[in-house]
Amino acid sequence: MIYFVAILCFIASILVTPLVKKFAIKIGATDKPNQRKVHNKIMPRLGGLAIYISFMLGFVILQPESDIVWPLIIGSSIIILTGFLDDLYELSAKWKLIGQIMAALVIVIFGIDVEFINLPFGGQLELGYLAIPLTVIWIVGITNAINLIDGLDGLAAGVSSIALITISVMAFIMGDMFVVAVGTLLLMSTLGFLFYNFHPAKIFMGDTGALFLGFMIAVLSLLGFKNVAFISLIVPVIILGVPISDTFFAIIRRLVNKQPLSAPDKSHMHHCLLRLGYSHRKTVLVIYGMSAIFGLAAIIFSQATLWVSVTVLFILLLAIEIIVEKIGLVGKEYKPILNFVQGIRYANSKKY
Repeated sequence: MIYFVAILCFIASILVTPLVKKFAIKIGATDKPNQRKVHNKIMPRLGGLAIYISFMLGFVILQPESDIVWPLIIGSSIIILTGFLDDLYELSAKWKLIGQIMAALVIVIFGIDVEFINLPFGGQLELGYLAIPLTVIWIVGITNAINLIDGLDGLAAGVSSIALITISVMAFIMGDMFVVAVGTLLLMSTLGFLFYNFHPAKIFMGDTGALFLGFMIAVLSLLGFKNVAFISLIVPVIILGVPISDTFFAIIRRLVNKQPLSAPDKSHMHHCLLRLGYSHRKTVLVIYGMSAIFGLAAIIFSQATLWVSVTVLFILLLAIEIIVEKIGLVGKEYKPILNFVQGIRYANSKKY
């Protein structure tokens, strides 16, 4: 039944997206080119509405059973409304944040939060009153991470799809069929939209789509890994390694350059790869590949022993740092590890 409804979501997304495109143009929800944008013509940017409609169609037909159903519907509707208003009127960062917090609070108060963590060497860490704010921070943080990576045709939709595949596979392994069902319906709705969004895009998902996908991925990852071992809490971070890394280093970059954290720039991962000479399509495919590697690593990490998991985590962190330095994600002069390696090579060459 899940797979039949998932195919229905895919077909619905393909059929609904052109209608949403016409609607976006009619109401003026368009993205105009400027010095920060990669595109050079006016584009409709309400595509996330097609993903939402297709997903909700499948959700209503399948009617998966869970205590989180109504909080998920209400929270996602708040986030869709926030994104819709931003795509139409370009809301200030304050109002977008208020919408995201409201949606997160619906999930936390009426749905889920991380109440405790099982520590790797025995015992539990009770979060107490910190459970609610930490869960809200997670949901809002991941929502914005997906939004920030939405800078090239098909990028956010593709990265989100890879994350949804990983989350659904791991939920299947853990026997959580609700997360499998929701993740699969959302995946197929996103892939249907990606048919129109991959380069050269005919429509953008806009904040309507980026906020919705980020919110849903954040909630699904919480559902799959709440109140589990400490080491397992790292799994959703690995799954979302690409958007989280891009967001983290964007914060570092702005602190180093003494800029406001909300200041826009053209130094995100995709911008850096474009400057290195990669084409639009190749840049997107490279980031897809990186996301797939993170997804595979998350699955290995979750099934491995503690020490193997620690080794995998160390390799991932080292790889991230080297990529960051190679592409200049923080800045052209930020190359501590590469400079260290170069220094060792120079010292060895002097010996001989």
